[in-house]
Amino acid sequence: MSKGKLYLITVLACLTIGLAPHSQPHIWKQIQNIKLGRPMAGMDWLDVVMHGAPWVVLCYFIVRDLVNLRKNKS
Repeated sequence: MSKGKLYLITVLACLTIGLAPHSQPHIWKQIQNIKLGRPMAGMDWLDVVMHGAPWVVLCYFIVRDLVNLRKNKS
């Protein structure tokens, strides 16, 4: 699979799963709960993993490509 397709799939996952529900994304609420140290149930942690995974993958792809680009320039 080409890099372009991987980026497209990952960005689509970020826009759909990562930001669902679109009225007020769960990931934002969960990040605030973690930041403020609020107690969270197991389902809340599952929400963090499910809604946060596409963002983590996208960040990984971007950092990996930037590191490879820098190595190739040297």
